[in-house]
Amino acid sequence: MMKKALAVILAGGMIAGSIIPALAVSAEEEVTLKWALWDISSTVYYEPLIEAYEAANPGVKIEMVDLGSTDYSTVLGTQLSGSGSDFDVVTIKDVPGYVTLVNKGVLEPLNEKIEADGIDLAQYSGITDQVTIDGNLYELPFRSDIWVLYYNKDVFDKAGVEYPTNDMTWEAYDQLARTVADNTPGAEVYGSHYHTWRSTIQLDGILDGQHTILDGEYDFTAPYYEMVLAQQADEICMDYATLKTQGLHYSDAFAQGNIAMMNMGSWFIGTLINKIASGEYTDCANWGMVKYPHAEGVEAGSTLATITALALPTTAPHADQAWDFIKFVTGEEGAKVLAGTGSIPAITSDEVIELIAAMDGYPQDENSKEALKTTHTYLEMPASDKSSEIETVLNEQHDLIMTESVSVEEGVAAMNEGVQAILNQ
Repeated sequence: MMKKALAVILAGGMIAGSIIPALAVSAEEEVTLKWALWDISSTVYYEPLIEAYEAANPGVKIEMVDLGSTDYSTVLGTQLSGSGSDFDVVTIKDVPGYVTLVNKGVLEPLNEKIEADGIDLAQYSGITDQVTIDGNLYELPFRSDIWVLYYNKDVFDKAGVEYPTNDMTWEAYDQLARTVADNTPGAEVYGSHYHTWRSTIQLDGILDGQHTILDGEYDFTAPYYEMVLAQQADEICMDYATLKTQGLHYSDAFAQGNIAMMNMGSWFIGTLINKIASGEYTDCANWGMVKYPHAEGVEAGSTLATITALALPTTAPHADQAWDFIKFVTGEEGAKVLAGTGSIPAITSDEVIELIAAMDGYPQDENSKEALKTTHTYLEMPASDKSSEIETVLNEQHDLIMTESVSVEEGVAAMNEGVQAILNQ
C-alpha cells in the first residue's frame, strides 16, 4: 500500500490529481533543511514525506536529525536555546514540551504566516485552539491519534446482540455493555474494558466542550467514575486493582477474545492489523470500531486526541523554505502521504479516510470507516505550564477512586483542592 501511494506521490509531484505547491529553488542554490525528530528507524512516515516533498521541490533536500525519543523534548530545548542551532524544522512531541519551548522563546509565532497563506485552521477540528498560547500559535499538527471504540464482532454475534453504532450516548453504551456481558464462571465475557490510565474515564467528561482537564473543578468526572465502578461491581468489566497488580496491557486483554468493547486510541489500529496478520492474535480477528460515545446533546464524532506537530525555530537558517515544508507536511497533501503509510493525520478528509481504510486488514464495514471522521477533537492535555503538576494530582486520585480506597465524592474533592492549589500558585 505504501509503495503504491508513493508511486502516485512521486509521479510528477502529483497526489490524487493535485499538484503539490512548491517554492522555486534552482539546482544552483540547493537548500538543505535540517529536521529535528526522533525514532527514524521505527517511524514509517518520515521517508515518504521527505520523498514526496523533494520530488516536488528539486532544489531542496531534507536532512533528518534523530535526537532520540527518551529525552527528546529536553534535548531539543537545550539545542534550540544554545548558540549556533541550525534546525530549520522541529517536531513537537507533546504539549508540556511545546509549552516549555514557547516559554524559552525559541519558536516562531505562526499567526501572520497562517493568515497570509489563507490556511483554514478549522480543518484541524479545534485542536489548534487548544495549543494557542496568549493568542499565538507556534505549531501546526500533522499527526493526530483519536480515541475510538473497538469491538469484537464475534462476541456480539455469539450473544445475538447488535453491534455498536457511530452515534451512541454513554447511557446507550453502558446498556449495550451490560447486554452482551456474560458472568458464567470459566466463560466470562466482559462487555467493556478500561485500561488503567486515568484518560479512559476522566476524559470522557470533557467531550461536551464545557470542561477541560485543567479546570480545577472535576465534579464533571463523577458520573463516568460511577458508571465504570458500577460495571466493575457487576463484573461487566475487569477489576481495576487486578489489572494494576497483573500489569495486563490493554492489547493483551483485547486479544483474549472475551472483551466486547474497549475505548482506546487509534494507535491500536496498526497493532491489531499487524498481530492478526502474523497469527499472534486469533481471538479478535473479526474486529471493528465506531466513534467514541458521547454525552446526551453532544454531536457524534466528538473525541479525544493526542497530536504530533511541526514548528519553526526562531533561528531557522532557511525560514521561508522551512515554512513551505511545514505547510506541506501539516496540510492535506502531507495528510495523504501519512494515510498511505497507515498513520492517522491531523486532517481527515474523505480521501484520507479512504486511503487508511484501503489498508490490508482494516475492517471493511462502513461504520469502521466512518469512525475516523471527527466533528471536534479535544486534547488529552491542553497547553499549560502547570500540566505536569496537575497530572500528578489527577493520577493519584484516579488510582484511589478506582481501587475504592476513597469514594468518588472524596476523590473528586481531593482533585478540586489539589489542582486549585496548583493553579493559585
